[in-house]
Amino acid sequence: MTKHTPPTIWVLGASSGIGKAVALAYAKKGASLVLSARRVADLEQTQKECQVHTDHVWVEPLDLADTSSHQGVADRVKSHLGHLNVLFHSGGITSRTEASEAAMDVERRMMEVNYFGVISVTKVAMPMLENAKGHVVVITSVAGKLGTQFRSAYAASKHALHGWFDSLRLEIETKGMHVTLVCPGYIATPLTLHALTNDGSALGEMSEKQTKGMPAYVFASKLLAKLSSKPHEVIIGGAEVMSIRLKRWAPKLLHAILKRSKVT
Repeated sequence: MTKHTPPTIWVLGASSGIGKAVALAYAKKGASLVLSARRVADLEQTQKECQVHTDHVWVEPLDLADTSSHQGVADRVKSHLGHLNVLFHSGGITSRTEASEAAMDVERRMMEVNYFGVISVTKVAMPMLENAKGHVVVITSVAGKLGTQFRSAYAASKHALHGWFDSLRLEIETKGMHVTLVCPGYIATPLTLHALTNDGSALGEMSEKQTKGMPAYVFASKLLAKLSSKPHEVIIGGAEVMSIRLKRWAPKLLHAILKRSKVT
């Protein structure tokens, strides 16, 4: 990509929240975009908003859990974009489960979507990325660094992403490609509304801390400003992101804090 060539971006999870905000931020830079998620109507709304800023926006629905469909979607992405400067992973689900009580189907669902689905898309996108010396950006979470109450399945899936993508980075940097793992704190998105509970049903309510979190468009602006240097890791959020430092330097203190914390 030259300085004057619009970047080509595939955004997963573009129907709402961080993914939608990032798609809009890239659109304002004139990027060529493919938007993917399960909810087609919401994707088309994101497309409409992006088209205010750029003419090159396509919708390609994708279910992260349906890994057998990913190659076909990637083939269509290639027909739109040719090569891929940025693969942006923001798709995923969360949970509010008890570690000892959650149904195994819930545990598996979390890994199928948040881990296996994400790495599957990355694998099928790799030829497009290699052609452009592209950049893989993965939204994980503070929960990818530490566990908290009632988020065991979610934390496990995000920890897995860190392990896999740290390994991938070492393998592909010699080819000119890059990987950035992004750990957001509380961002104001509808993520917890659909959180899986012990039996797999949706929580159906918003987290108070998430409702009061950083607006997604503010997060997207901060993130894109940092991505130009292709860092290995980015941490963005409020005071809650300090827990990552405490995990390393004062783990007993962090344990005591998390034990007393109100879980929302």
